Amino acid sequence: MALQGPIPVTFAMVFPHGCYIVGEVEPVKDFDASAGGRFVQARDKRTAELVWQVAVMDGDPTLKPAQKTVAVKILAPVQPVPPSPMAGLPFTPVEFDGITVTPYVNAAGRLAYSIKVREMHAPRQTSQPVQSKASAGKDAA
Repeated sequence: MALQGPIPVTFAMVFPHGCYIVGEVEPVKDFDASAGGRFVQARDKRTAELVWQVAVMDGDPTLKPAQKTVAVKILAPVQPVPPSPMAGLPFTPVEFDGITVTPYVNAAGRLAYSIKVREMHAPRQTSQPVQSKASAGKDAA
């Protein structure tokens, strides 16, 4: 099979409704190398970059509560800094670049995905015009 390893995807493919930071950016522990109370940070097996993790909430309104929060792993030489909070919002919106997903079977025997990214930043502003209620959903003539 030609498809091996992490699968490159776009942000819109993974989070079409956006996502929001709901945790701190933290180093991921290398459980094999950490011993005797000594913490060793994990490194990506393919790139040797340090691995960080942040919990995000998927903005998809159709997801069940247990499916909304996912861990995103960030490959970076230093701890990534999340975007600044936006006034009036309870959670900080975020976008990611350089995204790959790796499918695996979890402990419950279900298909799951490990999400790794290269960059984290504030959402980009879109230049799409807002439709009025009168024209919403209608084709332009």
